[in-house]
Amino acid sequence: MYRYVLATLLASLLSITSASATERVRIGYGRLLNNDVINGGQDRWRTGSYASSRIWGPEWTGVLPSKFGELIELRLGAEIISPEDLTQFNRDDRRYASSLSVGVHTHYLAKKTEVSIGADLVLVGPDTGLSGFQTALHDAIGVEPPSRSVLANQIDNSIEPTFVLELGRSFDVKDNAHVRPFIEARAGVETLMRVGVDLTFGAFGRGELLVRDPVSGHRYRSISQGWTGFSTVIGADLTYVESSTFLPDTRGPAASEIRERVRVGVQWQRDEGKGTFLGVTWLGEEFEGQAGGQLVGSARLNFKF
Repeated sequence: MYRYVLATLLASLLSITSASATERVRIGYGRLLNNDVINGGQDRWRTGSYASSRIWGPEWTGVLPSKFGELIELRLGAEIISPEDLTQFNRDDRRYASSLSVGVHTHYLAKKTEVSIGADLVLVGPDTGLSGFQTALHDAIGVEPPSRSVLANQIDNSIEPTFVLELGRSFDVKDNAHVRPFIEARAGVETLMRVGVDLTFGAFGRGELLVRDPVSGHRYRSISQGWTGFSTVIGADLTYVESSTFLPDTRGPAASEIRERVRVGVQWQRDEGKGTFLGVTWLGEEFEGQAGGQLVGSARLNFKF
């Protein structure tokens, strides 16, 4: 069922982006990979995710357009969430969960406020096929895969339409530094309100289009400029959680009402075709009884030959 839903939705989204081929072309692409292997090689909780964005528009001038819908982003995502122990089910730990998402978003400038708004269709549960992918990967590298008891108690299949809105505003601190406070609202697979700030030292983000990764909070480049050198980004946010499909009230531990994230990343850029982003994020406790937070690593490698 999920394959049919995804195929139909992707066909519809591609028709939207190609409907005005004379007015809109693909002008950007971005991606970010997250994994908690940095945390002592552990494989737990927000264990792995991937986000990617493809941007269509008439052109990119280095600033957001003032018109809603002029820039169209096709956003794709995949995530695996695990309990702390993959070998044995523990009713006091969070359930295994997997999700695939596809959505359409737009980015524009409302006076001086940067607006990102859109909707995703999030497919949750074993029908995503991600549990089979993780099992095959673990078997291939000689790591214990999720046990039958863990997978038998995973979050059930569901389709979760999700609305996403982010408002932000950038302020120059110095010639080579700027700060960007933001607020974010999500309603759907997880319903929450978030407030945070990003501080950047260097050229990262200047004249570029950045998209926020939902797991780590890092913003990855979807339209980039040809600067060279290093940039450092530091960010933090605080979240109020109303509900989460991944932490249902009827099964397992309750979701924590408050979440915290603190992150730091470095972007190295040699030229337009060669660059690397490496980051780390501390994720606070997401459910009642969680034994502390976790560290998640983020990476994007860009090398064209």
